[in-house]
Amino acid sequence: MERGQPRRQVAAMKQSLFDQGYLDEQFIQLEELSDDANPNFVEEIVILYYRDSSRLVSSIEQTLERSPLDFNKLESLLHQFKGSSSSIGAKKVKAECTLLGEYCRAGNAEGCTRSFQQLKKEYSVLRKKLEAYFQLARQAGPAESACRPK
Repeated sequence: MERGQPRRQVAAMKQSLFDQGYLDEQFIQLEELSDDANPNFVEEIVILYYRDSSRLVSSIEQTLERSPLDFNKLESLLHQFKGSSSSIGAKKVKAECTLLGEYCRAGNAEGCTRSFQQLKKEYSVLRKKLEAYFQLARQAGPAESACRPK
């Protein structure tokens, strides 16, 4: 296999994550913080994000199951989750958080529940896609430098 082929595969996979709307510019900014001393910086941040945010997802789910629904608590948890998701560039997850927040502010419990199911789906899909991306990146070896997608 040609030497640059694995790197091109990593770049193509990353580009597809942007093209499909899973990631935004924040992800690139995180990549730019990686250096020789910490080449896996972004992967470590994403691992921390999923470890910490799984607790938030669980708390949101528990809040949604209570009756009557505490929209203020739900919105507070959602705000934390949206902030964490924004910090790694999780574009679709962030968009679902925004939609769920709108249902919260409208006092629409059914809309909140439906939106949360979609939020969990986007969260899970992104996790699988990022795991595959980081696995391919590790196999390809260190990159010369982070590059912005087109």
